[in-house]
Order: sequence, then C-alpha cells, then structure tokens
Amino acid sequence: MNSILMSKGARTIVEVCAGVRPKEIVLIVTEHKMIKIAESVASAVYANGAEPILSVMVPRLFDGKEPPNSIAAAMKSSDVFICAVYKSITHTQAVKNAILSGSRGIMLTQFDENMLIKGGIEADFRKIAPMCHRMSKELEDKNEIVLTTPHGTNLRFSSKGRKGNALTCLVSKGEFAPVPTIEANVSPLEGTANGTIVANASIPYINIGVLQEPVSAEVINGMIVSISGGEQAKMLEKNLQSMNDPLVYNIAELGIGLNPKCTFIGSMLEDEGVYGSVHIGIGTNITLGGKTKASCHYDLIMTEPTVIADGKALLKNGEICI
Repeated sequence: MNSILMSKGARTIVEVCAGVRPKEIVLIVTEHKMIKIAESVASAVYANGAEPILSVMVPRLFDGKEPPNSIAAAMKSSDVFICAVYKSITHTQAVKNAILSGSRGIMLTQFDENMLIKGGIEADFRKIAPMCHRMSKELEDKNEIVLTTPHGTNLRFSSKGRKGNALTCLVSKGEFAPVPTIEANVSPLEGTANGTIVANASIPYINIGVLQEPVSAEVINGMIVSISGGEQAKMLEKNLQSMNDPLVYNIAELGIGLNPKCTFIGSMLEDEGVYGSVHIGIGTNITLGGKTKASCHYDLIMTEPTVIADGKALLKNGEICI
C-alpha cells in the first residue's frame, strides 16, 4: 500500500521540485537502505518521459563525505541528479561541481517512506517561494546579524560579501535544493561569529535527533571552542573530536525554516524546515557561498529565534517580521 501512497510525493519531487522534462537524463544516487525511495522516484521520472539512471553506492562513513568519483562525474553530466541517501552528500565538492556544470539537484537525505506521503512534502512550494527569496535577500551582505533566543542563544556575525541562499525546493539550471525543507540561509564570513549557541529543538545527525535537553556551544572568532550539556551534547562533542579536523567547528550557516508543514521528527530535512525555527550549521560551507571544506556539516536547530540584520528584525520569537 505504501508504494501507492508514495507515488504522489515522488511525482511532486520529479515534476514540481526538479521540473523534470521529457527526454532528460535523471541520475538517482542512492544506497541500499534508501532503495524503495529511489525506486519510487525513478518510476515517477520514467512516467514523466525522462530517462532514470539508478546508481547505488556504499553508504558514506559520515555526513559530508564525497561520493565515488564515478558518481560525481555522472552527477556533473546529468540534467538532473536526485540524491536519496541516508548519509548526506549535500555539502560536497561533487554537488558544487555538478551545479556549476548546469545540472539541477534535489537532495532527499534521511527520507523514509512516510516523508513521501505526508509532512513537509505537502507544502505549496510555489506559493512559499517568494517569501523565501525575500528572506534570503535580507540575510545577504550584512555588516552584523544578531541571533538570540529565550533559551540562551546569543550569536553575532557578519555576512558582508556573502550571498543569501533561497532553498525553495524548486530548482532551475545550476541550482540544488534539499526537500522538503524550505529555508533561507547565509554563510557567515569566516572568523566573524562570536557568542553562544543553544540548540533546544534538534540535531538530526549521528543518531541524536530531537533533543531531550539543550546543547550549548561557545563560539570565538568563528569557531566553536566548547560544547556542554547532557548525553546528546557528549555525542556531538565525541563525534566532532573523532574527525581530527579543526574545520568541523567552523560556523558555516544561519538558516531560517519556512515550511509550515514540517515538524520535528529527528530527520534533518523535516526538522530544518520547521516554520520559524533557525539552525546554525557547522563545518563545511562551500555549497552555501563560503570557503571552508570540512569533514562534515551538521545543523544545530533552535526555536523562538529573533534575527536582526543590520538593525532590521527578520524574525521575532519565531514569527516572521518582513
């Protein structure tokens, strides 16, 4: 029964989000754990008159690890690539090279069958897109952006010279988008972030998911210098230490969730899109307009945020102000 119910979401991804046209070459990158999702998407591609190519790879060891060179090359030469994987390859050089070559990318990281049936996939992506674009413009090229929450976050940084990104779940040539998160984001200028991050909602990576208690991080000159909290904080700290890469502590992103259909379920692309939430990405930022390639990219998500950009309120306690 699920295969029937999943078909509607798969069609949304193929026809609405990716805008697949007849005779296009659509590469679907997946791993064995996600094969049912990939097959559902491939069926929708074929029904739309395009040619699906299914490429199954060994799961990456951690989020942000590059795919095999052969898959990276296939992504670059495709009209559309759709990544239905559990371990994220979104923030990789392979994705950056593919979109620079003009391919269109859709990322379905950590999808399960229910996510093709209900939740964020039910949003009216076209209707929300203008607000997302406007919010991204409000984030770019700012001398100072201030993020605060009643849970303890107080972070300041500059986005001077950085472009805002509107991830609307709709892609044109040379663009990529995770689905179903709708978000506007910007990559802070390296070295400018200072203050405190308190994630109180979710860290949907490395089996942490929805938070049982807050995870705090102190930031000095663009880098996390300490992490504190309970067991979930220790899981994050231990994982980052295991990377043996100082760049994993880089403050890579501020993203604002704009999908009213998303809820916190412990899956990154649902959780990051929750309307009125904010996530701070750490690690790699090369696909967001930054210069740092780290061993991973994780997001720390919080609720009730207030975001002020060069004195203008964009969010206040989780409510959109623009």
